[in-house]
Amino acid sequence: MSDPEGLPSLEQRVKAHLHCLYPHEDIPALSRRCLDAFGQAPDSPTPSSHRNNWSAGSAMLITYGDTVRRDNEAPLHTLTEFCKAHFTGMISTVHVLPFFPYSSDDGFAVMDYTTVNPSLGQWEDLTELSRHFMVMTDLVINHCSSRSLWFENFKACREPGRRYFIEVSPDEDVRAVVRPRTSPLLRAVETVEGEKHVWCTFSHDQVDLDFSNPDVLLEFIGIMKLYMDRGMRWFRLDAVAFLWKVLGTPSINLPETHEIIRLLRLLIEHRDPEAVVITETNIPNQENLTYFGNANEAHMIYNFSLPPLLLHAMISGNCQHLKHWLMTMPPAQQGTAYLNFIASHDGIGLRPVEGLLTDEELDRMIATLVASGARISSRTGLTGEVRPYEINISLWNAMARTEASGDQDGLQFARFICAHAVMMALEGVPAFYIHSLLATENDEARVEHTGVNRSINRHVWNADELDELLETETHHRDVFTALRRLLAIRTKQSAFHPNATQYTLHLGDGLFAFWRQSIDRRQSVFAIHNISGQAQVFNLSELNLIMTDEWTDLVSGQTFEDRMKPVTLKPYAFIWLSNRR
Repeated sequence: MSDPEGLPSLEQRVKAHLHCLYPHEDIPALSRRCLDAFGQAPDSPTPSSHRNNWSAGSAMLITYGDTVRRDNEAPLHTLTEFCKAHFTGMISTVHVLPFFPYSSDDGFAVMDYTTVNPSLGQWEDLTELSRHFMVMTDLVINHCSSRSLWFENFKACREPGRRYFIEVSPDEDVRAVVRPRTSPLLRAVETVEGEKHVWCTFSHDQVDLDFSNPDVLLEFIGIMKLYMDRGMRWFRLDAVAFLWKVLGTPSINLPETHEIIRLLRLLIEHRDPEAVVITETNIPNQENLTYFGNANEAHMIYNFSLPPLLLHAMISGNCQHLKHWLMTMPPAQQGTAYLNFIASHDGIGLRPVEGLLTDEELDRMIATLVASGARISSRTGLTGEVRPYEINISLWNAMARTEASGDQDGLQFARFICAHAVMMALEGVPAFYIHSLLATENDEARVEHTGVNRSINRHVWNADELDELLETETHHRDVFTALRRLLAIRTKQSAFHPNATQYTLHLGDGLFAFWRQSIDRRQSVFAIHNISGQAQVFNLSELNLIMTDEWTDLVSGQTFEDRMKPVTLKPYAFIWLSNRR
């Protein structure tokens, strides 16, 4: 059966995806099981694939469920009240990092996908948050905890779980496998059938799931239905690039992985046309871009090259690499968008700048950040060499010094705000890690307690202490106030729609500048940022301003009437020059 416009029915499209994945299975029966697991009618209409579920007012907050805590109160309730008080009208989507029972990795080793960690709250708390904001949940899809029921069943050789994991002989050559860790790929485990070796892309507590078994896919389809029933509409597919494995290959970005993403998007969109799929693929830029597919895979991809390139520009005072990268980035098709971020719960990944920064440039940046308290995490390369993989540091501390200054120069605040201004102005949806909005410092005590480098940027705030800091004269209050003000300005500009036109401007290596134009072409914004520690001068005549329009800086309110007069920007100052306010 086809829909009235002649497009294939949902069931027909599901069958096509399943046939690519499981050609030897009973595809009609497997298709019915998929649709039943998702509670979806087989003849439901096909939604538009070119619908934009975002606007100029879209912005995301990234946070753990317990980043802000109050005694005798469920942290998810505290988070909801904090967001309502501070972000209503400014943040559209809240990404609550894994809120399930877990055994390690701050939630990313999931023991039970169907329940909320009791220490955080309950499903009703998340449903309440979804009444005020769109809520994004993680689908930790590549692996689960070694303490999960599924893995316990694997060891006991019973269902569900007996065939959910990837067994590999220790004699197999797995050197071709690409992964972001230095630990051995295979973990030995005792089962009722004797010792077996299972595949662990990440830690040995995070055991990879075997999606070549369609029962694993069906489990996650049912999990997605549960999340949507509870009010979740945005899905972050965690570590999805590693999903499908084939021995003798790198086992990353395989065609079957893309096929599964297309299938999941198809199901989610049919359930709710406003639902969004975001892929978390911390890999080189050209590989990352493939997860848009033909506007039929991820609605959004993380702009993973932005954090290290922008940080390099701010620390080196030279935006040459950042500018070159921006010039090579394709505009997102309708129905897709970039998710821009410069800090997250993880560190600053370095794989996305492979081929963009030289080893010498990378070494200088790392040395500067280590002087500000950074920890460096590594991975093992294909030839066995250990290479830097991730920089672990709070973004506030990362902006403490530059390569030129060598020490703190009193410009940390200005650098920090300028970097966020760049992120807000770029094509795409801006995403703010809560610790960046709060200008949280390195949490050395947490690193010592956990032994995990990433803990340096995962501080837990006492809500009452935080409220006091945000109302007194502290750098936390100053940053919070400045970023909220910029965000309030940004959300009102049609030229900052995530899909509005963007062109790179060439005003020298010290000025990172680009032009944005609204989809209806009525508003232009020239976003010009001094990313250096020296004053920078440019001429308005270089911008091709429309002579009949009045041009005003959206940030300061200053009007520019003399089009021939040079403009001087102090270190890390910026303007958003617009013909409409």
